[in-house]
This record gives sequence, structure tokens and C-alpha cells, in this order.
Amino acid sequence: MKISVQSVNFNIDGSLTKYIEKKVSNLEKFHDNIIGAEIFLKVQNSSEKENKISELKISLPGNDIVVKKQSKSFEAGISLSLDVVKRQLLKRKEKLKV
Repeated sequence: MKISVQSVNFNIDGSLTKYIEKKVSNLEKFHDNIIGAEIFLKVQNSSEKENKISELKISLPGNDIVVKKQSKSFEAGISLSLDVVKRQLLKRKEKLKV
């Protein structure tokens, strides 16, 4: 699986990139046909504490899965996004079996 991490309006830290790649690579346990993953990290210019946006796009044969979460930190946003993606991957796998 090819994993691409992109940051908008800031420079990404190497440890954050490793964290994301490690977490996203675990998705292969839930679905066999994952082609790739694109992660977009954005900082929204606002006075709110939850100004970090994590967008996760998982490429599968057929339709892609796109999840967008806003949170206080990128780690929290990625974790929330991955939970949603895992559920969707399991749903798709169940549909394939039927």
C-alpha cells in the first residue's frame, strides 16, 4: 500500500509522519485490496482550539473512502478518522462475502 502524507500551511514533523504511516499501514488487516492512502493535514486559521483538520482518503477498487475530522491535535484527528475507516472497510468486506 502506498501512503502519502501532505501538509497544508505548515511543515510536518518527521515523528508525526512515522506515527501516521504506522497507524494507516494497520488498515491492511481489515481489507486486502487497499491500493493506497492519502492523508491531508491542514491548520485552519481561527481562534478555536480545534483548528487542525485531518483528511484521510483510502483508495480501493471501485469507490474510495474519504473521512474528514477536525480536532485539537493531528494525532487525535487521525485516530478518529481511522476508527471510521475501519468500520467502513469491515462493512465493505462483509458485502463482498455475501
